[in-house]
Amino acid sequence: MQRLPSIAACAITFLSLVSPALAQQPPAPTTTQVPTTTLERIRAAGSIRLGYRADARPFSFRDGSAAAGYSVALCNEVVGALRAQLGLPALSAQWVEVTLADRFQAVQQGRVDLVCDAATVTVERRQDVSFSVPIFPGGISALVRTDAPSRLRDVLNETPRTDPVWRGSAGQLLTQQTFSVVSGTTAEPWLTGRLDDLTLSAVVVPVATYEAGIQAVVDRGAHVFFGDRAILLDAAARHPSADDLMVLERLFTYEPVALVLPKGDDDFRLAVDRGLIAFYARNGYVDFVNVYLEWFGEIDENARTFFRWIAPE
Repeated sequence: MQRLPSIAACAITFLSLVSPALAQQPPAPTTTQVPTTTLERIRAAGSIRLGYRADARPFSFRDGSAAAGYSVALCNEVVGALRAQLGLPALSAQWVEVTLADRFQAVQQGRVDLVCDAATVTVERRQDVSFSVPIFPGGISALVRTDAPSRLRDVLNETPRTDPVWRGSAGQLLTQQTFSVVSGTTAEPWLTGRLDDLTLSAVVVPVATYEAGIQAVVDRGAHVFFGDRAILLDAAARHPSADDLMVLERLFTYEPVALVLPKGDDDFRLAVDRGLIAFYARNGYVDFVNVYLEWFGEIDENARTFFRWIAPE
């Protein structure tokens, strides 16, 4: 009777058949963990991407080929703090120019990690992005020509008057004016809302930049240009017709300015806030006041109080 092959012999025969096929299989792919948070991406890349606007002086602007301004200086302080917090002494900063129209999308799409410009904090904007602790006590003011009628300046400043027809005539005067604002800024919906509240039908001419708004006033294409007071002051002072321009003392709104971050990334926001708060209070506020002084002049007591609320001694 013929003997059946042993189990061991069968196993050897099977392995000899399948081994060549196994040898031809490609190796299993190795999985690399993709950074899911901003801090993880910064750590993996060894760099942070900072967005800035070229047209938001004194907060941010392009100085030659470099980013400059108050917000830019604060972001550089944040980068220094992140180097220490993350243990990355060689962490580099990559400056990416953004615009007024696309700065929030740049954060949402991950093109930048942090925007360093003149963004004011609003509830509507919080639907799309997050914000750091405030970096400046901003607000809307108005720019007019120095030869603007004193009555118009009084109405805008709400200077008290005693004549009985003042309020009615003030509305009539404003209806006759042409106002200008930069499209996409908080001044635009604020002005529209104020005109609606007062049922005024004044002409509003949107412009693309602060320079265009100021030029409209210089050329008498607009009587009043509304915008962030700090930017108005800086832009008017640098304009060739500076002697013909004036920025009102009055603030129509009070709007904190802050850095813009990705929404929902609490760890990154905390790291940025820690860096800012530490800088505000460092050396008894002296270092921070020097930066403030460079871009805005003397810091008044209201501004000092504003920052002491954020970074108590």
